[in-house]
Amino acid sequence: MRFRFILPPEVVFLFSKYFFKEGRDFMKLLKETLEAIKPVDEEAKKKAKERMDNLTKPIGSLGVLEDIAIRMAGITGKVHNKMDKRNIVVMCADNGVVEEGVSACPQWFTKVLTENLTRGYTGVTVLSELINSHVTTVDIGVNADIDNPKVINKKIAYGTKNMTKEPSMTREEAIKAIEVGIEISDKLYSEGYDILGTGEMGIGNTTTSGAVLSVFSGLSPDITCGKGSGLTDDQYEGKKNAVKKAIEINKPDKNDPLDVISKVGGFDIAGICGCFLSAAKNRKPIVIDGFISSAAALCAVRLNPIVKDYLFPSHLSKEPGAMYMMEEIGLKPMLNLEMRLGEGSGCPLAFQIIDSALYIMDNLATFEQSTLNKDVLIDIR
Repeated sequence: MRFRFILPPEVVFLFSKYFFKEGRDFMKLLKETLEAIKPVDEEAKKKAKERMDNLTKPIGSLGVLEDIAIRMAGITGKVHNKMDKRNIVVMCADNGVVEEGVSACPQWFTKVLTENLTRGYTGVTVLSELINSHVTTVDIGVNADIDNPKVINKKIAYGTKNMTKEPSMTREEAIKAIEVGIEISDKLYSEGYDILGTGEMGIGNTTTSGAVLSVFSGLSPDITCGKGSGLTDDQYEGKKNAVKKAIEINKPDKNDPLDVISKVGGFDIAGICGCFLSAAKNRKPIVIDGFISSAAALCAVRLNPIVKDYLFPSHLSKEPGAMYMMEEIGLKPMLNLEMRLGEGSGCPLAFQIIDSALYIMDNLATFEQSTLNKDVLIDIR
């Protein structure tokens, strides 16, 4: 005779809470990554600032370019830096919330667009080709099978659940997705990439991003949600109501980023979050694209505030919540071109600005070289 032991629900809950909340081997990489993140090199930043202020120009006159070069020194520990080898990681995933009509595009677009990334047909791949950047395409949760050797298969599931009815994913799935991002980025940095960018592909992900921002900021979805790839006024109201309903039903804990990601996030957001954590662990710079990438950055910063010092926002998305996302992270984007494409399309533009900042640091003459007296200049920063 066989005996079956059925644990009471309260025991199962306590066990799962202990296992997933406190962590076991399945979240070893995440735990080790968070613990390995260290502050940037303040002495290197000081030296970089001294050199920048000694270049032949009014002090502070190059604004953000000066800040970029100085921040980069803090990350690498070197005053002179080059970012010759770059790659943009695009996390692709579907979102169950599209059942609520939050997007004008059908879900199957995600699969097609994911494969188009490997064919050079998308905005991010065209701009990346222009500036000689590679693109890494990752299927972390597309709701379809993709038979394409150029797409890295790290699928957690065939899309998330509908967050208006239940959590988007389990806590374990959220951790696995973050660890995918860590693994991908760790590998790329180990292969000699100097800098990474972050992008995404997934119908419905401005909805999940708006939800993440609302939870962390306390702002209403009326403020954090925009029309994404294009919605009628009625569809837009439905999108905002879907986010309100998801937060009301799931009650994500803003003090627990893993809870927020698992309840109202997406696999793409979780994966990109892992990329940011990897960058900080490896003491490497990484670029934020737009609204969805910023949601992932916000999650990463809430997991470990030091991560912020390794992030470079590329542009201010046209999505209305974008400015509030930047305020929550505590950074300012380099550009405002009213872009809202996503994919990582802002990263190639940021790479060029970063190149310019580092080139100035290396090549602009000092006052001594120019036989000029800088004592007459006043620091007006």
